[in-house]
Amino acid sequence: MSDALWTRDELLAVLDGEMVGTLPRAIGGISIDTRTLAPGELFFAIRGERTDGHDYVEQAFAAGAGLAIVGRDFRGDVTGPFIRVGGDTLDALNVLGRAARARSKARIVAVTGSVGKTGTKEMLRLMLGRLGRVHASDKSYNNHWGVPLSLARMPRDADYAVFEIGMNHSGEIAPLTRMVRPHAAIVTTVAAVHLAFFRDVEEIAEAKAEIFQGLEPGGTAILNMDNAFYLLLASRASQNGAGRVIAFSNAPDSEAGARLLSLEASGGGSAVEAEILSATIRYRLGAPGEHLAMNSLAALAAVKALGGDVARGAEALAQFGAPQGRGAQSLHRIGDGVFRLIDDSYNANPASMAAALGVLAAVGQGRRIAVLGDMLELGAASADMHRGLAEPIAAARVDLVFCCGTEMRALHEALPQARRGAWTPDSTSLTPYLLEALRAGDTIMIKGSLGSRMGPVVEALKQTYPPLAGETNSAAE
Repeated sequence: MSDALWTRDELLAVLDGEMVGTLPRAIGGISIDTRTLAPGELFFAIRGERTDGHDYVEQAFAAGAGLAIVGRDFRGDVTGPFIRVGGDTLDALNVLGRAARARSKARIVAVTGSVGKTGTKEMLRLMLGRLGRVHASDKSYNNHWGVPLSLARMPRDADYAVFEIGMNHSGEIAPLTRMVRPHAAIVTTVAAVHLAFFRDVEEIAEAKAEIFQGLEPGGTAILNMDNAFYLLLASRASQNGAGRVIAFSNAPDSEAGARLLSLEASGGGSAVEAEILSATIRYRLGAPGEHLAMNSLAALAAVKALGGDVARGAEALAQFGAPQGRGAQSLHRIGDGVFRLIDDSYNANPASMAAALGVLAAVGQGRRIAVLGDMLELGAASADMHRGLAEPIAAARVDLVFCCGTEMRALHEALPQARRGAWTPDSTSLTPYLLEALRAGDTIMIKGSLGSRMGPVVEALKQTYPPLAGETNSAAE
């Protein structure tokens, strides 16, 4: 039972539910999705906005689930054992997540920010994995069900744990960080994201500062000194009991505890020299971009705050690759040559657009082509923010820009005629124009908010021109 994630007796004691059928002595994993459930795992039937997990309990058992957690109203005729909890199953998942945190002796980092959360989390997963047994959030499981699920999956003997915490409204981070109770909390940056739900960017900064409400007494806050809201965040951290604030900055002469001294593009990645709390360190980062180098400073500062060996952890950053949909690069044969694809299709806002365009400028050697979908949830400022992308596009020396979506029309019309590839109302109708325009030597960057559906454009390119074997730079592959 030492390798069990949860024993039967633990589950019954923590969840205080009704046992139906013969429960397994232990379970080794937890799932809320029958499509990815592994044999023997516990299936939590979560009620979501679009689907109800209770409709899939029998399917979960058909897939090999060892046990299901269901709500008090569940009366389904199923073939496997289950625990019927007294309230909502999401509440039960929260209870199990808190129990996992209470029993854990792991040193814990929580990461939030307008951009860069997932990449920073993955850097920490790699570095802390060199120092002990590490547990980290899967994918971008950073919301009201993703955080408790990630906690409930935390092995009892983990040495370190990393949790990503997101939000698009005020008040969402506070209950999640109180559940995680991190020893160190990172805010990567604060930018104009989800403005449809906030009065201004300062209100976004206040929402991000909620992460300090769960900080363990005397814990460490790690903040971007180059951000306009650094002082606000530092003040909120201190008010919530932070024992130390570590700033990171790309200015070599700043007073930040973690400073970027030099950055040089190198072989599809970056050669970085930094100072982390008075110690100079040189390391290779396996993906390009100043924004990723900055995030690595925050991650290294977190390793230091947890008492880890920074130099040893930094060695792992050579293995970092931008996650699929978040900057992963691949080469594709076309005619007698190749083109490079930068898949940044998972999400977008003005700050992350500028960062992605910077990567396009750094790695593009032939024509630079940007394929852009709408940046969503920007409120009344949306048209101006889309038009405003014309400046970083020019700075990145982009040759052609293909746009789709109602919001992106403002950018298309702001571009000089020579840069206009095409505009269409949706990504599906844009794809043929892009395929027709491609040629050998091109570098294509694809980006947009998740709702703009830029992922299918990436898949269309990959199906038409499969990636060359061994030429993908992605943490997810």
